[in-house]
Amino acid sequence: MYLYGASGHAKVIIDILKANRIAIDGLVDDNPNLSALLEFPVFHSLNPDMKEFIISIGRNRTRKLLAEKLAAQQAEFLTAVHPSVVLSEYAKIGEGTVVMQGAVVQSCTQIGRHCIVNTGARIDHECRIGDFVHVSPGATLCGNVTVGEGSWIGAGSTVIQGVRIGRWCMIGAGSVVTRDIPDGVLAVGCPCRAIKEYEP
Repeated sequence: MYLYGASGHAKVIIDILKANRIAIDGLVDDNPNLSALLEFPVFHSLNPDMKEFIISIGRNRTRKLLAEKLAAQQAEFLTAVHPSVVLSEYAKIGEGTVVMQGAVVQSCTQIGRHCIVNTGARIDHECRIGDFVHVSPGATLCGNVTVGEGSWIGAGSTVIQGVRIGRWCMIGAGSVVTRDIPDGVLAVGCPCRAIKEYEP
């Protein structure tokens, strides 16, 4: 399998794949000055032998564009969950999603495609996470939280139970979200408030 994107984010995914004994054939990246990442070769274009991918890029919009490009070429997407993750057997995780070291995903949570659940994030029961979402390190989503497609939950943020966060939002690091957040805004603070429109 291949990682698309050769950055620091890819290094963490490599650790996850190695911990699960999943063979890595290399990475794809458009940086012509990059020939290897850790011990793995970096290629600069796709070829027909490349079938299975994880998109190892942190930017949500870029992951979406690349997922569409690769899907048009009949690529298959793997899911990577580190062995240290506490994962309910009743949770569902979409293709291409990565769940990093020390995260907790509780019962009946649904996580969409090509998401990032970062180091030590906690997602409680019955949360619904849309496609291309990034839940940053140490963030906490209490029970029954909804996060719309493409939104970014900042490091150390807390989202109170039952709150809905719209599509393509950014929640600032350390925020406490106590009320619904509309689509397409940057929201920060304690309590968290929308302060401007957000362009991913």
